[in-house]
Amino acid sequence: MVFQAAHCVEEAEFPLPREDTGRIGHPWAIHQADTTVDFTWLVGGLNFQIEHHLLPRISHVNYPVLSRLVEETCRDFGIKYAEHGSFRAGMASHFRWLRRMGRPNAIG
Repeated sequence: MVFQAAHCVEEAEFPLPREDTGRIGHPWAIHQADTTVDFTWLVGGLNFQIEHHLLPRISHVNYPVLSRLVEETCRDFGIKYAEHGSFRAGMASHFRWLRRMGRPNAIG
């Protein structure tokens, strides 16, 4: 459920690699922010998925404070930082995303 609310939602991007190089067109850290969404829920820090991906060796107890710094830094550099205000909002977005994926010719 944590993975679904953080990655399989409308706000997460699903960039395709370039055909000529097989690489994603932007840096790793930006890719983490673009493809991940935080949400509010008590799951031992895994609700701070962006921070978890960017700073995997940092203890999860630091994620709440780090999330404010990461969000501010993303905004300063024009990088998307997505967050759902609740787990319910994240799951609602997940189900809308699933509905869209079930349509013919759906693109992630």
